[in-house]
Order: sequence, then C-alpha cells, then structure tokens
Amino acid sequence: QVQLVESGGGLVQPGGSLRLSCAASESILSLNAIGWYRQPPGKERNLVASLTRAGTITFVDSVKGLFTISRDNAKSTVYLQMNSMKPEDTAVDYCNDQGNTGWSQLPNYWGQGTQVTVSS
Repeated sequence: QVQLVESGGGLVQPGGSLRLSCAASESILSLNAIGWYRQPPGKERNLVASLTRAGTITFVDSVKGLFTISRDNAKSTVYLQMNSMKPEDTAVDYCNDQGNTGWSQLPNYWGQGTQVTVSS
C-alpha cells in the first residue's frame, strides 16, 4: 500500500504563500487520485483539491485561482502551492489516497497532517 506523508506547513502572514509536499513511498501514478484535505479548527475535515493519475485537477470554489497542484513523478511527490493566503486557510492539512471516495466521503486512514497557520 502506498504511504503518503505531508509536510511543509508553518506560519505565514495573510497574503503570503506556502508550498506543501506530499511524498509517496512509491510511484504516485499507482494511485487513481490524490487529494488535499484540510481541517480548520472547530470544523470538519474536507477535500479542497484533487489530482488524478491523468493529471486532472479540481479545486473547491473557495481556492480556485489561488492554489495550484503540481507533481514530480520522478520524486514521487505531489505539491500544493497556496498563494494569497487568508486566515481562513488556517488548518491541519493532509494529503491522501482518494481511493474510491469522491467529494462526499473521506478516506478512512490518515497521517498526522501538517499545520498551516495564517496570522498577522
């Protein structure tokens, strides 16, 4: 089973940028889709971005035009570039194998996540 480990979180000021990394134990192309999820304090965990094996990228409306996804297949790594960040982006962020889940269901197993804090 492919293991995914997210990293790159930290403290950033509003309007700043942060890039998260999702390192896989084997080729990311072995997965149908990798999702980025976030859980703001006091709120439910939710999917915000998805990257399929074929390269199809989908974002929730709130981050369209602000976030980008990229991948380096040779490094087995997926990246989430977050720009123009807002306090509302404060959350614990996770990457995960979407498996057969879509936008209405979450995976069952998670890593520890990486904390993203947007504050002045």
